[in-house]
Amino acid sequence: MPLQARDWIEYHAVTTPDKLAMVDLMSQRKFTYAQTHERTAQVAGFLKSKGIKKGDRVAFLCLNTTDVMELIFGCWRLGAICLALNFRLTPPELAFILNDAEASMVLVDKPFEPVGEAAKALTNVEHWVDTDGLGGDSGYERGLAAATPIYDFVEQSYDDQCLLMYSSGTTGMPKGVIITHGMLEFTVASTARLPDSGPHQVSLNNMPLFHIGGLNVTALPSIAVGGTCVIMRMFDPTATLQALNSAELGINLVFMVPAAYNAMKAHPDVDKTDFSRIITALCGAETVPVSLVEWWLEKGVVIQEGYGMTETAAGGTMLHKEDIPHMIGSAGRALLHSRVRIVDEAGKTCPPNVPGEIWFKGNAITPGYWRNPEANAKSFVDGWFKSGDIGRMNEQGYVYIEDRVKDMYISGGENVYPAEIENVLYQMPQITEVAVIGVADEKFGETGCVCAVVKEGETLCLEDVLAHVEGKLATFKKPKYLHLIQELPRGGTGKVLKFELRKSVPGKIGL
Repeated sequence: MPLQARDWIEYHAVTTPDKLAMVDLMSQRKFTYAQTHERTAQVAGFLKSKGIKKGDRVAFLCLNTTDVMELIFGCWRLGAICLALNFRLTPPELAFILNDAEASMVLVDKPFEPVGEAAKALTNVEHWVDTDGLGGDSGYERGLAAATPIYDFVEQSYDDQCLLMYSSGTTGMPKGVIITHGMLEFTVASTARLPDSGPHQVSLNNMPLFHIGGLNVTALPSIAVGGTCVIMRMFDPTATLQALNSAELGINLVFMVPAAYNAMKAHPDVDKTDFSRIITALCGAETVPVSLVEWWLEKGVVIQEGYGMTETAAGGTMLHKEDIPHMIGSAGRALLHSRVRIVDEAGKTCPPNVPGEIWFKGNAITPGYWRNPEANAKSFVDGWFKSGDIGRMNEQGYVYIEDRVKDMYISGGENVYPAEIENVLYQMPQITEVAVIGVADEKFGETGCVCAVVKEGETLCLEDVLAHVEGKLATFKKPKYLHLIQELPRGGTGKVLKFELRKSVPGKIGL
């Protein structure tokens, strides 16, 4: 018999009802576990009144808010699947995801109402519910107030899906990553045995909750272990430093991308901030610069680098405190419920310190992609998930991230897939051939460079490119540079050799 999922909220509402579960910094709302249990019951009742049932997909298009957490827990109580939407996407991009997932409902935060209205016209989603994310008058709050509460958790197993998150693919079309109750339970179990984990956790959640990192590195695990989840609408260096400096909040767990740590490092208030309460400072989503870790170490903040993906529910590897500073630069060793291999092109395990593709296996790995057997066939070998990233592993099992097999680059913590941009650019009449590569960027880590072959008699400038992609691509996907080239370098099979392109771009672009 499969292992059975449990209602975290109901459990803590019984065992520690008066413990503070969530704090919404923007609205100053605070909820104990008993109050969160009641709110979750109202959310479940509201969803049921709209016809939501086990297996249905309910989406959110929101800035960070306790509404998102309640929606997730309310969905789970009914056995429904919560669908996370990246609020940086354009209406056509959102519509593709909503249609592919066959969503039944979308919760839309006030700042995104215009985008939601535009996406609504392109979908068949039946229910669109507004919220201000702050507990004010809205369709969401009115719906909760009128609902008949539901306190019982629909029977579900660890194999049942509970989340759906879309990750863009190298073909340019997003893929829905299936996340199960078991994946979340085993990622929590992997960190719960670490000495710094437990009900004492007070996590700051300023990374987007639509990301697996923002959701399942701090927010969900803090609730799972009976800790406190402090939610910030979005990352802001001033607000983050103020929150960390608050003895009343007592934040002791953070997760941020390198760009966020850099922004705080450059802030004039950094030297006035008391970081002594921080027990755990995690960093990931892209390679963490050694110099950044060393700088924060001098401040008394020990940044632990981790490596994971949506497909691993953000679990994978982590560098432990005792490994710092002598192992800085590594993403650590495999977590308890993850197994890691470095594999060569023949599918054989690489010797120590020899680069190869990183493969994952274990209880925290996705069972596959949403209704995408082709992607599943390409991504799994004998139960091993092929990450598409290049790394090496030393004799002690420490993993070092080297490069990407796929052409994805990371801009400000967001995954950007060149094929998607190239598909849009090929619509331009001036372009004969085009390839997009990631190049170094001081602010965002990496940004896009368009390498284009222009048709004879035509001209092309960066302003033309940006005008064309406006409304078709999210802001973080928009390229920053244009490099005109006579022809694209190709291999014997005709594939564009992007490593050759990286050598050819001018030095001022960043390489």
